Order: sequence, then C-alpha cells, then structure tokens
Amino acid sequence: MLATQGSAPEDDLVLAREASAFYLKLSEAVLLDTPGNLPLAAAVAAGFTQYAYAFVQFEAERVEARDAQAAQKLRERAARLYQRAQRHAMTALENHRPGFAGALANLNQADALRLSPEEVAVAYWAAASWGGLIALSKDQPNRVADLPLAIRLAQLAYQAAPDHGQGALASLMGSFEAARPGGSRQQATRYFDQAITLGAGSNAGALVAKAESIALPAGDRPAFDALLRQALAASALATDLQSAVMRERALWLQASADDLF
Repeated sequence: MLATQGSAPEDDLVLAREASAFYLKLSEAVLLDTPGNLPLAAAVAAGFTQYAYAFVQFEAERVEARDAQAAQKLRERAARLYQRAQRHAMTALENHRPGFAGALANLNQADALRLSPEEVAVAYWAAASWGGLIALSKDQPNRVADLPLAIRLAQLAYQAAPDHGQGALASLMGSFEAARPGGSRQQATRYFDQAITLGAGSNAGALVAKAESIALPAGDRPAFDALLRQALAASALATDLQSAVMRERALWLQASADDLF
C-alpha cells in the first residue's frame, strides 16, 4: 500500500506538499526494515526525488533573484534529498543483487550487466536522483565524476524497458545526453521526441525538459515558447502530481523567458 500511495492521483500541490513529509518518513521507516522490497524502494526514492525537485529546487530557482542566500540553502537541502533518494534506491539494488554497485563502476563488468523488469523502476529513480544531485554539486568534483555511472545506470534501465514510465525514462536519457560532456544534441532530441510520443502528447515533463535542454541552450525562443504551450495543454486535464508540477514550471518559464533569452 505504501509503495502505491505515491502514485495516487493528486493535482493539489499544497495538499501534496503537506502530506509528503509524513508519507516519506513512514515509508522510509518501513523500507529500513525491508530493504529488499524493490517496489517500496522505488516509491521512497521517487518520493524524495519529486519532493526535492518540485518543492525545494524549484523554490530555489524562484527566489534566486531576490534572495541568493536563501536560494543556496534550498539548493543544498535539495541536494541532500536527492542523495537520500539515490542511497535508498542503490541500497535496494545492492540488496537484490549483491555486487551491483561495484559492477556498475567497473566498465568491463558493466557491459555485461542487465536489469530484470522488476529492477527497472528503482534503477530509474536511482539514476534520476543521482542526476539531480550531480546537477546541484557542480563545485564538488567527486560528485560530478559520478555522472558516467548515473548515465550508465539509466542506460541499463533503458535497455530493459525503453518505454518505462510512458516516456519518463526516455526523457531522462535525453536530459543526460544533453548534459554530458560531448553529448549529442541530435540524440538528446530523439530521446525527448520518443518520450513525447510514448506519452501520447500528455507527457508535460518531456515537453518542458526539451524546452530547457534543447531550445533554451540553442537560443531558439519560438521553439521554447511552443514547447511550453504544448506542456500547458498536456497538463491542463491531468490529475497527477507530476503534471501539476510541470504546469507550474512551464508557467514560471514562460514568465521568465525574457530574462532567459
């Protein structure tokens, strides 16, 4: 029940935020007693990752212009939450498959790694939270150096289930491809387009990610605006938390566009 509660329909961001702390603490406590429960580990990692992104990191971006010190404290908190999510997810994978972390870090062994279908969700959230942590740790070389491991983990999940999360995994692959040194903009675009297709036009997250990762760095304002309009349309009738979060982010990006370009 705890593992499925986080995916229940909810589009009220204030209610979700107020309920999240208790849910996360309870789920985390249960997970510590059952560390091999992959669905619960995926739910806990998802919860901490989404909380960090929606309610902490996003708030840091919104207050940055008027209070840089407060924004920095929020980013530091978001990084700790991402790290917590990543730790729970990787611990679950290690308990389920002893030696997994070591094999992931070893290029020769990593090439032979394959994920089972039941491992994909927790691997996805491990990679997503890892990416969030790295993005907020640009001044910490030891964390930035883990980017290839996070990408490798996402690739393993993608090899096992490229359609996971109705395009969520493909969108993560696009974000990683756009962010990694030497990444291909064309390949990142293909990942985002795949995510949008898999979501049947309802994946607001992929549309926002493409706007921020592809259109914004390219200085393509028309494409940026068009993608945000599509994201708003996609999220308009949705009842899930992710769509509500992405709607808020799309609106904020629209309002900030003149400063971004």
